[in-house]
Amino acid sequence: MSEKVKFRTSIGGQALMEGILMRGVDKQAVVIRKPDGELERKVEPIKALRQKYPILGWPFIRGSVNFVETLVNGVKALTYSASFLPEEEQEEPSKLDKWFEKHLSGEKAEKAVIGVSVFLGLLLAVGLFFMLPTVLAGLFSGLVESRILRNLIEGVIRIVIFLAYIILASKMKEIKRVWMYHGAEHKTIFCYEKGRELNVENAREQPRLHPRCGTSFLFIVMIVSILVTSVVSWSTVWIRLLLRLALLPVIVGISYEIIKYAGRHDNWLTKILSAPGKALQLVTTAEPDDSMLEVAIEALKLVLPDEKGSDRW
Repeated sequence: MSEKVKFRTSIGGQALMEGILMRGVDKQAVVIRKPDGELERKVEPIKALRQKYPILGWPFIRGSVNFVETLVNGVKALTYSASFLPEEEQEEPSKLDKWFEKHLSGEKAEKAVIGVSVFLGLLLAVGLFFMLPTVLAGLFSGLVESRILRNLIEGVIRIVIFLAYIILASKMKEIKRVWMYHGAEHKTIFCYEKGRELNVENAREQPRLHPRCGTSFLFIVMIVSILVTSVVSWSTVWIRLLLRLALLPVIVGISYEIIKYAGRHDNWLTKILSAPGKALQLVTTAEPDDSMLEVAIEALKLVLPDEKGSDRW
């Protein structure tokens, strides 16, 4: 459809195992398609840290805070959605999970498992996309004298690893289903932003590539990391590793402000900023079926604000 968006919403989502998480202004909803075809709905109020500590909502600080909160909420929702999979598809609890269940109460065990999952997820991301490229780029130290050029080589390695990770993940059968739900989420958001009635027919006609997608944010992080680390460098590999860790909040903070700006404006600059991420969404999204659109629509309806327009981006 050629009609333009009437406004940009701050409502965003995440694809799950046979479901979708939608996060609104003051509440979030998880909707899961159970094996029997029925929908499971879970709605919770949002308790953002910036509500308690306003400084965490300041520009360049809010990016890192929102990233961690999104990661925590995402892990919780993924764990919840996985519990509805058929028993033969559910993974056997790890020894650590069993230890938590044995020594802690149900709620504490769940929080501990989620905390460990978030920590390991961050550790994997930092190690794979930041530490490993730094170490590999260090192999060029004797061949390339220019620190700026070595930083650019490191940035290229980082992007290659990131793209390889995304492409390899897309080959998994379960991930392909998640990508389809990801496409359903984007189509439903577009349908809402264009002011059209939220139904399967209208959502089906919408594009699946959205400029404010988390995939676009991650790609911008890759680009910003090249620019920031090129300014601050050091010849010793271990010192460079420490610098990369210290600069991560700065990189994430700048990237968040860029994606926020790109989401609020429509001009030649924002089109350039959004282009790489939207191209990557050709891999991380897929055309959904109607049952997936039904899930996305239901999730979105559950988080629509009582005051119309209060979710404006």
